Amino acid sequence: MSQRRGKIRDAGAEDEERRQYETGGQTLQELDAKYPNRPKNHSRTLFFSDLYKDLFNPLSENKPQAGPKLARTRAASQKQNKLSPHEQKRIIIERFISRWRTEVGDDIYPAMRLILSNSDRDRGMYGLKEGNISRLLVKLMRIDRNSEDGYDLLHWKMPSKSAAGRAAGDFTGRCFDVLSKRPMRIEPGDMRIAEVNEMLDKLAAASGESEQLPIFEVFYQRMNPEELKWLIRIILKQMRVGATERTFMDLWHPDAQDLFSVSSSLRQVCWDLYDPKFRLTDGQTNVTLMQCFQPMLCHYQMSTSFQKMVDKLNSNNRVEGDDEFWIEEKLDGERMQLHMEEDDDVPGGRRFKFWSRKAKDYTYLYGESFKDANSSLTRHIKDAFAPGVRNIILDGEMIVWDPELDKVLKFGTLKTAAIAEQQNPHKDNAPRPVLRVFDILYLNDQPLTQYTLRDRRNALEKAVPGVPFRLEVHKYDKANSADAIEPMLRKIVSDASEGLVLKNPRSMYSLADRSDNWIKVKPEYMSGFGESVEVIIIGGYYGSGHRGGVLGSFLCGLRASENDIKAGAKAETCYSFVKVGGGFSAEDLAEIRHLTEGKWKSWDPKKPPSEYIQLAGGDKYQILRPDVWIRPSESLVISVKAASAGESDQFAKGITLRFPRFRGMRLDRSWDSCLDFQGFLDMKARAEKENEEKAMKMESHRKRATKRTKRDIVIAGQDNTAPVIFEGPKTKVFEGLEFCVLTDCTTPVKKSKTQLETLIKENGGKIHQRANPGTNMLLIGEKKVVKVASLMKAGDVDIIKPKWVLDCLAQRDRDFLLPFETGHIFHATEATMRQAEENVDEFGDSYARDLSLKDLRQLVESMPKKEIIVGEPFNKEEFLNQLADHGHDMSGLRSYMFRGARVHFAVTDEVSSISCLKLKNWIKYGGGLIVEDLGDKSTTHVVVISDSETGEMGRAAEVRSFISNRTPVPRVVSRQWVEDCWKNRTTLDEERYAPL
Repeated sequence: MSQRRGKIRDAGAEDEERRQYETGGQTLQELDAKYPNRPKNHSRTLFFSDLYKDLFNPLSENKPQAGPKLARTRAASQKQNKLSPHEQKRIIIERFISRWRTEVGDDIYPAMRLILSNSDRDRGMYGLKEGNISRLLVKLMRIDRNSEDGYDLLHWKMPSKSAAGRAAGDFTGRCFDVLSKRPMRIEPGDMRIAEVNEMLDKLAAASGESEQLPIFEVFYQRMNPEELKWLIRIILKQMRVGATERTFMDLWHPDAQDLFSVSSSLRQVCWDLYDPKFRLTDGQTNVTLMQCFQPMLCHYQMSTSFQKMVDKLNSNNRVEGDDEFWIEEKLDGERMQLHMEEDDDVPGGRRFKFWSRKAKDYTYLYGESFKDANSSLTRHIKDAFAPGVRNIILDGEMIVWDPELDKVLKFGTLKTAAIAEQQNPHKDNAPRPVLRVFDILYLNDQPLTQYTLRDRRNALEKAVPGVPFRLEVHKYDKANSADAIEPMLRKIVSDASEGLVLKNPRSMYSLADRSDNWIKVKPEYMSGFGESVEVIIIGGYYGSGHRGGVLGSFLCGLRASENDIKAGAKAETCYSFVKVGGGFSAEDLAEIRHLTEGKWKSWDPKKPPSEYIQLAGGDKYQILRPDVWIRPSESLVISVKAASAGESDQFAKGITLRFPRFRGMRLDRSWDSCLDFQGFLDMKARAEKENEEKAMKMESHRKRATKRTKRDIVIAGQDNTAPVIFEGPKTKVFEGLEFCVLTDCTTPVKKSKTQLETLIKENGGKIHQRANPGTNMLLIGEKKVVKVASLMKAGDVDIIKPKWVLDCLAQRDRDFLLPFETGHIFHATEATMRQAEENVDEFGDSYARDLSLKDLRQLVESMPKKEIIVGEPFNKEEFLNQLADHGHDMSGLRSYMFRGARVHFAVTDEVSSISCLKLKNWIKYGGGLIVEDLGDKSTTHVVVISDSETGEMGRAAEVRSFISNRTPVPRVVSRQWVEDCWKNRTTLDEERYAPL
């Protein structure tokens, strides 16, 4: 069925199939039983060298090319219609896929597991990092460890000893340089893709250098240096070919990404969807037992108005007379899916699997069966399921519960608690992992994703009675009015919880989707921007003072959106968005250094990494360029909070966060899963008020047209003015340029169309009477007459005012052709207008043109005037805000670190006032104010101090209960927050210091 008509399957293809797929004791017959329609190739796989020559290298070399800004020939203008880099990449991939289908067959899985090595979960981990591979290569090539090449390989994070060596951090580049000096082959090798897969399976099963070295020796003997470079990237799962997983899958089959989102199996995608004409049904894109899926996610809080959120929630799947919505507590844990099925081969008769949101398998930690000796959870949940439940899939949050404190602990303690539970399962008072279940997706062979949440919840409560403090069904409250949200949010504040989730009970479960049917709501705390923004570190700045010699602040970016990528941007491109220097403790900076070690590159202004990082001002100005930069795919995602978002010309997209603060690292998020620029705009737009949305609408009324005096028709050349005589060329300023004058000139002096044409001819230009847009012809005009209006309507065209002609002739250097300025443009394309804006300063003063006394007077008079009132007191806050807006935030100084904070100290009776004096003085010195009355609604922080942990918990609970009805809510912190802020000379994120 899968073989091409007319193609007879050769013996080589059968041998390759056996060698590739009969691994781990699995037979081809077992595979055929599991995948009855599995495609089988009619010919042997392509050579591995074909993979890098026809796919990897062309994709890597296909980058956006910056063309000339002004085309001088018709041929150059015609080349502008060539395909974008994104379209060219799709053609490269389509060509490779087409070749594979023709020359090999329909089973592309052998190639795909090399191309998308990070998505292949059928092959085990290699257990090899850069350090292991470098040691293997040194032994393999018998290089002296202290030689230049040996040093460069083993110390790849350090600068090369060789002048021509690769930059620090480029491991595969270093390997290629060293291998190129000692190649066993110059020409591409003879290993086919199937053989490479076979050897990689052996490498994944190998343990220790003694078993790994012979496998690397085979690769070394049969591959040239370039093949080995790509092989190392496959092993490290750092392909960087410039095309995303989604692009490859979409070009293989239109349903590939959907199937991958519910199965997380690259093998299944390649084998079930080998025929592009075959389309999946709804049932086939549903969850499958014992297969990891990508869960449904909450949408961000859309507005400060609870009513608007409820209206949005109820607008989906609307049922007349049913306005009910559900409110759940948002848990501070790790998203987890539980799969259970009957299996007589495991102790207890039930087999379990656990996966996180990022498809990481945690079965080893939480248990495979009821009697798993290493289980931290499953051994305790034998009674969690109702009789008759044969198989089930649950969606929930894994949290940490402390029995002694009777409360949920922070997410960061989850893995520690699970390991401790594995080692000592009978310690009843120790923190333990608890699975809080809020959805059921599969029950007794029946997928439930197409049922409503209300129906799924009914099934969940009947099928899962649960076990207290081990596996529990998450509670929810029903509501019909937005008024129910605020009291629950106050309770969340009082209990120091994370937030709420609003859910539509009439909604279905949307796999891999951030749906409006689930909306998360967080309390509005003081000095907060609302939703924290997750950004990617893309650059670093060396600090001074106590941060001298190390990176002390970071340039962070947002990913390019889908529209940017379609327009030619790389999938890995990030736009500069915010510079973050505050909120980092010494431990935070040390961890960032550790996780990014060897990946930083010095910023070269002559060769900026524009394919990865876009700065404000482009390559010409490179505003806020960092000292060093890092590829987004090798970097970290961090969470940043700020006072507000606002416009700024210091960042690539003209917008940034004001007073940003580091909140924490998101090690659970990959670089390509955080917000892109469009996602940030959407999040910001959802929070805009209704009147701001109205301001964007066009006015419905039209202005009344003024009555015009009818002018007499004048035929060109037949007016009564004296003819202008062309007396021959005077300068060559317009030599080689072609003009079409469309209108006469009224400013700065009056000149007729004929006079303008004569001036142009006298100075080397050539005149045409017929406009020819799309060529290099310069169109001159300043009135929207019929001819001009038709040109503007026809498409992209530049029309230059006659003033430009006169300004060129007015220069002292009569042969100097002025660049266009904004004052020279009557109508232009976006590119021309952007170029014109770069030729003048913020007041319209030209960088190239000599100004007359009249022009200078007009320029000065048009500058905005700032009125100075004598005797007006100096506004320190306004001045500091202005400094911050211009990139000079003073919060790095201790004397300004608590600026804007109004702090109340809530102490228990046994604490003496003298013990708080130092902390209060630090707050005052840092620019903060001490608030004596907790009832003062301007309070931003409450510092809880007690001599005992029990006393601190009790006082914190009293404070939270007292302030829970406020909006916004003050932050409740321990004294450690003040001490650590002072120690690190910056305001740290308060959530890490909330009393238990």
